[in-house]
Amino acid sequence: MSSVEIRKVTDKQSLEAFIQFHYDLYRDNPYDAPNLHSDEVHTLSKDKNSAFEFCEAEYFLAYKDGKVVGRIAGIINHRANDRWGRKSVRFGWIDFIDDMEVSAALFDAVSAWGREKGMTELVGPLGFTDMDPEGMLIEGFDQLGTMSTIYNYDYYPRHMEQLGGWEKDNDYVEFKLIVPKDGMPEKYKKIAEMVMKRYNLHPVHPKRSQILGKEQIGRKVLEVVNKSYQNIYGFSEMTEAQIDEYLKMYFPMLDMDMLCLIEDWNTPNHDIIGVGISITNMTRALQKCKNGRLFPFGWWHCLKALKFHQAECLDLLLIGFLPEYQQKGANALLFYDLIPKYQKYGFKWGETNVEMETNEKVQSQWQYLEHEQHKRRRCYKRLISPLS
Repeated sequence: MSSVEIRKVTDKQSLEAFIQFHYDLYRDNPYDAPNLHSDEVHTLSKDKNSAFEFCEAEYFLAYKDGKVVGRIAGIINHRANDRWGRKSVRFGWIDFIDDMEVSAALFDAVSAWGREKGMTELVGPLGFTDMDPEGMLIEGFDQLGTMSTIYNYDYYPRHMEQLGGWEKDNDYVEFKLIVPKDGMPEKYKKIAEMVMKRYNLHPVHPKRSQILGKEQIGRKVLEVVNKSYQNIYGFSEMTEAQIDEYLKMYFPMLDMDMLCLIEDWNTPNHDIIGVGISITNMTRALQKCKNGRLFPFGWWHCLKALKFHQAECLDLLLIGFLPEYQQKGANALLFYDLIPKYQKYGFKWGETNVEMETNEKVQSQWQYLEHEQHKRRRCYKRLISPLS
């Protein structure tokens, strides 16, 4: 008989235990970027996260000897399942001690729930949508994590192998990009100047007042993201409610110097056709927020990082272009515009976001910079046997 007890999260107290477990398991880990407690509460609360318009979820805690020893979320994104023709239950927020009995019990709990819902496969780690962190780290355990990705101990993928039945569904790679000490890589300069002249495309930086003001620049940016990511693995288009949510939660913290938009000046309204969003790496600041809380002192460390760029590294959160512009070299305009900003702020290197290993078009963007593939992460898949 198993010594592991699985309990569903049913109230605020058990949700708090679910969130707290990650902080406890990774306390003093030098690579983990802990999420803010308030963001976790928002994302996991059915009355706050607008993804619950088309998702359903259950959260499970594993107990052993009266202590929490693991957690997992089961998520069904009905929009994504309809879009990709799958019957997937996703697992996310997966954490456990190095105990095979614990990890097995967690996956069995989500599989059983998914089976009850008519799902045929368990896939993950994935969040509610593509805007949540995804993919289990399988290479790069000694590399600094980022706020938009998952960090996990090296025993996690070993458990996946030993449990059996799991196969690779998708791999992501990440790159470390060295910021040139001075000057602009000649190739970026040449392509960018050609693109501006031939296609009349131009980089611009909106004012903060334009993001949420009557011009609705922020909304237009996320509409570009919807169209540019529509064929990416697991993506489900953001709803109007989600767009409103992301605008309020994340855009106010962005540095307008590090948010570059590409406009098509052939159109009457200078339509936005591409976007590049980068941010100071927040990992060291987040590590100083005790249990993910901004108060009493965490806010100061986060403010210093954001306002004064007190980090050697920057995160490339998002790069996207409308499909009809993706073959025109417009991405070179982003680097042409942003690299001088990175040099001004003293950044030494940048972290790409996760990229599908097969997406050679995206990875070719880095060819004119000194770069290193330093992380790999995996989404796993396991079939769920039907109810007898």
